[in-house]
Amino acid sequence: MKEMLAAQVALSKLGELELSLTGVIRGKPEAVRLSLVCALARGHLLIEDVPGVGKTTLAHALARSVHCNFHRLQFTSDMLPSDVLGVTIYNAQKQAFEFKPGPIFTNFLLADEINRATPKTQSALLEAMNEDQVTIEGRSYPLAQPFMVIATQNPVEHHGTYPLPESQLDRFLMRMRIGYPDREAERDIVRQTDNANAEAARPILSTDELLHFQTQVSRVAVDDAIVDYMLSIVERTRSHEALALGVSPRGAQALYRAAQALALVEGREYVIPDDVKRLVIPVFAHRIGIARASLSQRSSEMSERILQEILTAVDVPL
Repeated sequence: MKEMLAAQVALSKLGELELSLTGVIRGKPEAVRLSLVCALARGHLLIEDVPGVGKTTLAHALARSVHCNFHRLQFTSDMLPSDVLGVTIYNAQKQAFEFKPGPIFTNFLLADEINRATPKTQSALLEAMNEDQVTIEGRSYPLAQPFMVIATQNPVEHHGTYPLPESQLDRFLMRMRIGYPDREAERDIVRQTDNANAEAARPILSTDELLHFQTQVSRVAVDDAIVDYMLSIVERTRSHEALALGVSPRGAQALYRAAQALALVEGREYVIPDDVKRLVIPVFAHRIGIARASLSQRSSEMSERILQEILTAVDVPL
């Protein structure tokens, strides 16, 4: 009985958090849910869309919904890796070198317009996103937990941008688009003349609560048939004639964790095939490479179309 009550309280907390986020990003419940799933799965999130649809707003709201340290970093072409990681300087009073931590030493890092930074600066995030630590001058510094990078980028603004390489993209558990709101939601947005919404952005979860939920995600049951279903999809991406790059084992692990997190958010102790189908595009689309580029269609749109074809071709477990 106590365990059931604790589970109900936990679900109510997650529901309150999701409701808070939907109060900030109106008319986009799926984007809100996916961002929450990504956080619970200990993943990093890449939000890619046209300017002005709420990418930064969603990232900021998600970070502010947890009572953790938060830092926003505006990426620019003149930014250096030390601007992200920190730098070692000489302290004349102590006559010793001291390490000054950079903004990456936080719980939530909002990397705004990440593709405006040079590849050298982008690569400064690789170790942190994969190993939860950074290495400066041969010394490793662990990052606080939880740690999540929420990055935004505008796909249509190619001037002055540096596309993220495959190794960087693979570090993001999900890539998603928010899209334009419907008429009703946009009417509310237009009437909201001020950008401040302190009530909606207030902290809902503590650090310990978020860590607890992340631990609970790993306990969600995944049947062998569901795992085989995931691997069948992965194998199709590696053999598809239109793809030059298939999903890596890290990508398969990401889908597994994301499916567990989605099941937890929806109040289930087990994963179902619909969880997998719902997550394949946001988890896999940025991890595959198109073999034959099309001038009439963006590679991201082609990736999503190919994944839809694969989902249709692969048998769903009963």
